[in-house]
Amino acid sequence: MRIPFRPRPRSAVALMAASALLAPACAANPPAAQTGAAKPVARTGALPSRITADPGLQRRLRALEVSYAGRIGAAAIDTATGKAVGYRAGERFPFNSMFKAYACAAVLRKARDTDPGLLDRVQHWKPGEVLENSPETKEYTDTGMTPAQLCRAAVTKSDGLAGNQLLKQIGGPAGLTGYFRSLGDPVGRLDRYEPDLTGWRPGEARDTTSPAAAAGALSRITVGDALHARDRERLVGWLRASVTGAERIRAGLPEDWTIGNKTGTGGAANHGTANDIAIAWPPGSSAPLVIAVFTNRNANGVPPDEKVIASTATALARALGRL
Repeated sequence: MRIPFRPRPRSAVALMAASALLAPACAANPPAAQTGAAKPVARTGALPSRITADPGLQRRLRALEVSYAGRIGAAAIDTATGKAVGYRAGERFPFNSMFKAYACAAVLRKARDTDPGLLDRVQHWKPGEVLENSPETKEYTDTGMTPAQLCRAAVTKSDGLAGNQLLKQIGGPAGLTGYFRSLGDPVGRLDRYEPDLTGWRPGEARDTTSPAAAAGALSRITVGDALHARDRERLVGWLRASVTGAERIRAGLPEDWTIGNKTGTGGAANHGTANDIAIAWPPGSSAPLVIAVFTNRNANGVPPDEKVIASTATALARALGRL
């Protein structure tokens, strides 16, 4: 099925009206250096500067945190109306593998703007660079892969080596931080490559973002003007083809919704961190919800709980009046 990227008058007006990306609280932590920052892009598709404090959502997620014995961060925007809701939306949480969706967007933009042949140029790596979580790239060590193939592997299978190879095309972790700044996101930052970037403890600022910043950046690269329409459609196609996260945001929304997502998992050794971002179309709608959910345990050594992410997605959709 083709993603409905046809004109959306009501949605476009709502998004333009919400041109400020983040609430001031989201920028409370200083961002990483803007090394390699790209030129600013159009702001259509931003998260509103004010997130509605929905009492029902606050109550549900506070109770869920108690039962989960952890912390939940969440933000969602209804692109049909521009309304946004959130919980701990300005607090920092680790990216984990979720960064790969944004790295792909940065590569697509570079290929479109300054390096037209990039997506078809075969990239090679050494056997020693293959990571444990590299299900696809490990099969192509002899032949290499193009950045387009690496994007598919990184987003659909969360291939670790693919993510690292994509970062190398845009100036490394600092280059991705620069891309966030070009989107108007003052919060998101990447400092390390995989697997080191999954190392996280409460208070850690490296390799983190906030739910509000993550949702805002995702809206710009999937329904906004940050990417060319063809590149936007390609990225959303990869997100929809993801084979990870079936029990996260996807599980919290009705089965007849069209959903694309990208997960991130630090695991029990990193306070049980787990997250998911998604773009989700209800049946018959061309204006999706953009959702970001992050979780971590209070105690270290405790595994993630994907049901918490699913329940949070359900609560966000209800708060936006879509369920």
